[in-house]
Amino acid sequence: MKALTHLLQAIGVQYTDTNIQIEEIVFDSRAAKENCLFIALEGLTNDGHAYLSQVYDQGCRIAMVQRKISVPADFIQIEVADTRKALSLLACEWYGNPSQELTLVGITGTNGKTTCATLLYHLFMRLGYNVGLLSTVVNKIGTETIPATHTTPNPLALNALLRAMVDEGCSHCFMEVSSHAVHQHRIFGLQFRGAVFTNITHDHLDYHQTFAAYIQAKKAFFDDLPPHAFALTNRDDRNGEVMLQNTRASKSTYALTSMADFKGLILENELGGLVMKLNDVEVHTQLIGAFNAYNLLAVYGVGRLLEIPALELITAMSTLESVEGRFQFFKSTQGVTVVVDYAHTPDALENVLKTIGHFRKDKQKIITVVGCGGDRDKAKRPTMAAIAQKFSTQVILTSDNPRTEKPSQILEDMQAGINNSSDTPVLAIANRTQAIQTASLLAQTGDVVLIAGKGHEKYQEIDGVKHPFDDYQIAHSFFNKNN
Repeated sequence: MKALTHLLQAIGVQYTDTNIQIEEIVFDSRAAKENCLFIALEGLTNDGHAYLSQVYDQGCRIAMVQRKISVPADFIQIEVADTRKALSLLACEWYGNPSQELTLVGITGTNGKTTCATLLYHLFMRLGYNVGLLSTVVNKIGTETIPATHTTPNPLALNALLRAMVDEGCSHCFMEVSSHAVHQHRIFGLQFRGAVFTNITHDHLDYHQTFAAYIQAKKAFFDDLPPHAFALTNRDDRNGEVMLQNTRASKSTYALTSMADFKGLILENELGGLVMKLNDVEVHTQLIGAFNAYNLLAVYGVGRLLEIPALELITAMSTLESVEGRFQFFKSTQGVTVVVDYAHTPDALENVLKTIGHFRKDKQKIITVVGCGGDRDKAKRPTMAAIAQKFSTQVILTSDNPRTEKPSQILEDMQAGINNSSDTPVLAIANRTQAIQTASLLAQTGDVVLIAGKGHEKYQEIDGVKHPFDDYQIAHSFFNKNN
C-alpha cells in the first residue's frame, strides 16, 4: 500500500488527507474496488467518467478525473488536466521509477521497430549483458519470455515489466515505441537514454487521421527526450531530420545514401546474407535485404552511442539471425522458396518484394499472398494490392485479421487498386488457408512465394475471436506435403 498524499505529490498535486492508503491503481472500471485509485481516461469509444457510478457501487471511493461529475458525497474526485499523463506518472512512482535504474532505449518508426529492438536485445545478451526487450512479438526479462499483447504496453504494465527487469539485474532495455503510445502518453515520465527513428510511411491513419499528425506523434517522442539522451535518426528518410528539430538530446544520424555519423555500404546482398561496411569496417551478417541494412546500421549506431567498442560490436553483430516473421524463409521439397513476412504497410511490402526481385532469376515467378487487416486504415488497401501486382507475377488477395469487418468488403477495397490491363493475374480467396494452399499448387521449382501481413502472429482474429493460425507452419505443411 502507498499513501495517497505521497502518490499525488509525485505528480504535483497537493492533498491534505494523510490517512488514505491505496492498494492498487486501475483504469479499467471492471477492476475497481475498495482501497483502489480509479483513473478515468477519455478514449476514442469509451470515457471512464461514464463509469464512475459503477466504480462507486464496486466499493471504490477515490477517482482521478479530468472533470468532476455528480457522484455521492463520499466519493473523492481528484481533478487533473490530463488523466493519461497522470496515470503514467503514477505508474512510474508506484513501481519506484524503474526506468531511472537501467539504460532504456526506444525505437520508433513505421517499419523496423521490432527488428531493431530484437536485434539489440540479442546483441547485448551476446555481449554479456543481462537485458530486457519490449516488442510486438514478445517481451523478455533476461532469458525469461513473457507474451506481448501490445507494441507498447499500458503505463502500469510497462512499469511493472521495467521493475521486474531491474529486480532481475537487467542493465538495459530495448523497447518499441508506437505512435499510439506516444499520443496516449503511455511512455510519459519514463527516462530514456536514447531514441531511434527508423522511417515513416503510410500507416495508422485510421487513428491519426492525417499523415502530419502521425509524423507529429513520432516527433513528440524526440521532443521530450532529456539533454543527456541521444537521438539517432535515419537521414535517408525525408522525415528523419524532422525528428531532430526540437530535441534537447544529442543528435546522431545513420544512412546508406546520405552523409551521416554512421554510414553503411552494401557490398553483397544475397540469400546467404548481407555483407556491408559500417563506417569502413566490413561485417558479414545473416540478415537479408536493403531494409535490414538500415536496421543493422541503426543497431550499430546504438551500440556505438552506448560506448561499445567497434570491433567488439561488429564481431557480435555477425552472429545475429533474422527475427521471427521478418523475411523468414525456407526452401520446400519441390525447390520453392517460401518467405513469411510481417509486411502490412505499402512501404514494407514494396521493400520485401524488391528484395525478392533482387534474387529472382529469369522465368522464376514471384507469387504474393497478401491481405489487409479489418477495422484499420482502409486507405492503404488499394495501395497494398497495387504494389503486390506491380512487383509480383501472380497475386492472391486474401484475409489478414478481418476482426469485425467482412472479408469480402476488405477484398473489394483492395481490388480497387488492381490494374485490369496488367499482365499480372490476381485471384481473391478470402480463406487464408486456402489462399496459401493455392499458392503451393501454383508454384513450381525455383519460384518464390511471399506470404505477407501476419509474420510472427500465431492467430487470426475473426469477429473478435482469435483462432490459432501460423503462416509459417501452414505454409510448411502445404509446400512440403509430399516429403
